[in-house]
Amino acid sequence: MRPSAHKILIVAGEESGDLYGAELLRRVREIHPGLIFYGIGGRRMRAAGLECLYPAEPLAVVGLPGLAELRLIREAWQRLKEFLQDHRPQMAVLIDFPGFNLRLAKLCKKLGIPVFYYIAPQVWAWHRSRVRILRKAVDLLAVVLPFEKEFFEREGLKVVFVGHPLVDLVHPTLSRETFCEIAGLSPHHPILGIFPGSRKSEVERLLPVFLATYEVLKRDHPRLQGVVVKAPGLERTTLWEETQRKVKVLEGYQHEVLKHAEAALLASGTITLEAALLETPMVAAYRLSTLAYLLARHLVKVPYISLPNLILGERVVPELIQDEVRPEKLAEAIRPYLFETRFREETRKKLGRVKALLGGKGASWRVAEILVDFFRSTLPPGSPPSSVFVAH
Repeated sequence: MRPSAHKILIVAGEESGDLYGAELLRRVREIHPGLIFYGIGGRRMRAAGLECLYPAEPLAVVGLPGLAELRLIREAWQRLKEFLQDHRPQMAVLIDFPGFNLRLAKLCKKLGIPVFYYIAPQVWAWHRSRVRILRKAVDLLAVVLPFEKEFFEREGLKVVFVGHPLVDLVHPTLSRETFCEIAGLSPHHPILGIFPGSRKSEVERLLPVFLATYEVLKRDHPRLQGVVVKAPGLERTTLWEETQRKVKVLEGYQHEVLKHAEAALLASGTITLEAALLETPMVAAYRLSTLAYLLARHLVKVPYISLPNLILGERVVPELIQDEVRPEKLAEAIRPYLFETRFREETRKKLGRVKALLGGKGASWRVAEILVDFFRSTLPPGSPPSSVFVAH
């Protein structure tokens, strides 16, 4: 621990939060090198300079956590609680991960530590009661979706719309020919991108169904090429070994797969937004345990589950949920995107509107500058001015 440095707690517990958190850390360190970040993050945040108190990877859970996951969550919580009590950071930066971070925000408020929340919990969709926690415990909320600012302002929060960091982060560099040469594919035949999710439980529920869907499609279209993208950090289990015997599996090249695939079969989540930014037609699927689904069905209050549909305000992306996630139904939904050029191009045009609605480039810079200004506002009166270098 460096006693002379300005200490800030930062917590991100999921793959997407780790991605955005790493970009934020890099930008803040360019603007204000004197801020030292401690907390929870994944491999990207650790590489960007996070002083890691607990790794994020074991904490990513879809649905209700089991006993093993609960033990890990309690362990991480205790580590952070001790840090907050013993070292009293100047502020806390909480990124998404609401089940954990909202509880942490309440603890920070109790200890008198200002809270900056980045990537708002999706309380407009479900868990509307969490708005009260945000209102009481969060000092400034930075939102990334265009409709969120008005929603949270109506609820009495101090909020700023910064745009979405993915606009800068989604940028494939390889041509179709080069990518296909690297991946061992033909550039002349259609490609189906398969993205079964970034969490173990998600992959176990969706990957077998996605593979069966590919086999259904390939029976009628033998030249169809399937590519499964394995998310970083996932263990190589027997399921992945079996998958590799049936279809091409890539680690990395996620944006190239999205860019050059005629269509993509996706676990509903951030990946649907990445696909939309690349104008890739897609089908989104979502499947939970029976108990988690029954709970979610009563709590969710929005007409769509995928971000592109929510942003566009219409059903551009087909969504299949729970018992609908079957090979025949998925194949029926995605077939027109793969093999009907006119239908595919019409969908690409609709998806092209998403980028314009997300605030333009530079979101990570904007949120970093706002965070540094917020940090300065938390310093006691009479504190010496911080040394700031702006590289922007």
